[in-house]
Amino acid sequence: QVQLVESGGGLVQAGGSLRLSCAASGRTFSRYAMGWFRQAPGQEREFVAAISWRGGNTRYADSVKGRFTISRDNAKNMVYLQMNSLKPEDTAVYYCAANGDAVWGSVQEQSYDYWGQGTQVTVSS
Repeated sequence: QVQLVESGGGLVQAGGSLRLSCAASGRTFSRYAMGWFRQAPGQEREFVAAISWRGGNTRYADSVKGRFTISRDNAKNMVYLQMNSLKPEDTAVYYCAANGDAVWGSVQEQSYDYWGQGTQVTVSS
């Protein structure tokens, strides 16, 4: 069982930066590949980024590539999403998720076993 709690969301102007954090409970955190998803009002939840178990591999949605960076610290049971050059279209609730599968990097929600409650990110123009 893994419990996830996101933090770090807020209101920022276009072009600004935010760093989201996701704290995970449990001593088996390093066995889970992790991902970030987001959901804008009236839209489906979409994949943002994923990271492998030790952090050596990452994957990004085309819409955030070059602007967002996912990282993890297994000693602290933490996952991060550094978001730079934010745009109004990045406005959404951001969720972190844990994937217990043998394959990391899935862009499908169904591959993720545990989810946080989400944190709101609002980018003003």
